[in-house]
Amino acid sequence: MKNTIEQTLQNSFSYSDYRKTITELIEQGKSTGHEQSEDLLNYSKLNESRLNRLEKTIAVTEEVKSDLEKLDKKYIWLVLAEGWCGDAAQIVPVIYKMSEVAENVTLKIALRDDNDALMQHFLTNGGKAIPKLLILDAATLEVLADWGPRPQGAKQLILDYKAAHGVVDETAKIELQKWYLHDKGVAIQNEIMAMHKKVLA
Repeated sequence: MKNTIEQTLQNSFSYSDYRKTITELIEQGKSTGHEQSEDLLNYSKLNESRLNRLEKTIAVTEEVKSDLEKLDKKYIWLVLAEGWCGDAAQIVPVIYKMSEVAENVTLKIALRDDNDALMQHFLTNGGKAIPKLLILDAATLEVLADWGPRPQGAKQLILDYKAAHGVVDETAKIELQKWYLHDKGVAIQNEIMAMHKKVLA
């Protein structure tokens, strides 16, 4: 596992380089990932607008900011994501904002399809659901905890919708985006910090 993590870190991006990579690919008419389609390209374009908006509007809560500033050990937050993924577009900017206020956290983002060996260790119900955040001890690269692909409220919304309608369709995706919009990244921050506190306990 340590070798796989080292390899993934070598393939990873800073947040600004991740954003730049997505933009450059869109300009070439492509999305990130090994699969290419008109739909994935359109999702990438839509997500780029979301990323631009969220970077301006998401704020780290005072409580979470205080907890992040108290971290006295160095961590790497390694996120597996893709530019076309709607959940990643909503979640990664929140994780980025959190890492910005935490002096002892270094954020790295790796593309899921380019790092399948690591993704295979963190499947959700057998699937490669993203984004996936791994909290690593910066010194040993041990995985201390993992989180994702969605906060609990968003996960429940999709489970309830699927139970009622049998599918996850465009309407479900719109409802999910509304949930994220209303939550303003607070649930994501609280869940990640709660997990971090367990690591420290």
